[in-house]
Amino acid sequence: MTELKVKQIKSKIGGTKQQRDSLRSLGLHHVGDQVVKPDRPEIRGMINAVRHLVTVEEVD
Repeated sequence: MTELKVKQIKSKIGGTKQQRDSLRSLGLHHVGDQVVKPDRPEIRGMINAVRHLVTVEEVD
């Protein structure tokens, strides 16, 4: 299964509650944090909500 490496590159300060909750659910708490998550629709939706705050790469 394909996995996604998500890295937070911008602060959540000034973001909406949905954006802050999405970052927390992804496991991102600070700028520079990285997590590897499975490529699933739920994860893609959370990433889409914060696409301006994170970078995403596919890993095998």
